[in-house]
Amino acid sequence: MRLELATQNDFDAIIAFYDDVTERTPEMATYARWSKGKHPTIEGIRAYIDEGSMYIYHERGVIVGAMAVTMYQGEDYHAIDWSQQVADDEVAVIHILAVSPDAQGKGIGSEMIREAIRLAQNNGMQTIRLDALASNTPAHKLYERLGFEYRGKQHLYAENTGWTDFYFFEYKNK
Repeated sequence: MRLELATQNDFDAIIAFYDDVTERTPEMATYARWSKGKHPTIEGIRAYIDEGSMYIYHERGVIVGAMAVTMYQGEDYHAIDWSQQVADDEVAVIHILAVSPDAQGKGIGSEMIREAIRLAQNNGMQTIRLDALASNTPAHKLYERLGFEYRGKQHLYAENTGWTDFYFFEYKNK
């Protein structure tokens, strides 16, 4: 496994990684609409590292993927009609999943999601959830191919997008 828990020592490299992904990913403006300094934020990444939720994926010593996997869900997940009703602390949520433009199309994103599922299962989570912009159709296809099920949509405000539709997905542990 090349996925490892990030530490504060990784902070600068993670920020540089997300800046690179934001600036060089084809169609970023269409699909994810990330914006340097607005999403993902420096404060958010620092918080994920501090709480032990930030993971990095290395290839030959270079970060080629990163994501946060929290072992809880936030209130914005409450409005969705999930397949099972469980407590917030029984849900793992995948956030800010990114793969370097130089490594996209090599299965790294899929491998990272499978690792997130294993992490959730090893931590006794009942289900794994995530959200993506409605416009992020490549991500939707990836999630569904890996066993996630579309569960609903919400119109939410985000700093980098303004008011927009988010799709919510769920992976049920077997």
